[in-house]
Amino acid sequence: MSAATRSRLVFALLMSLEMSLLMTGWVTWVNLGFGEQFLARWVHAFVLAWPAACVIVLATAPSVQRLSQRLLAAWSSAARQEPRP
Repeated sequence: MSAATRSRLVFALLMSLEMSLLMTGWVTWVNLGFGEQFLARWVHAFVLAWPAACVIVLATAPSVQRLSQRLLAAWSSAARQEPRP
């Protein structure tokens, strides 16, 4: 496995872990509040969400990165063309 592939895989694992953990915690809290079932429901939601999130990040990260680069290039180009007072 190349260094670039390992880097992409580690990024996907960490990004999906963080986002799944935070989002399932948030949505569980919004729906249930901090009751007796909160932790069990959060863990259940996280276990279901993390694998899906990881696959989604692996599948979409390259195209999102290209889109980000195009947007930044366009904004940079537009900023250089704006006249300054």
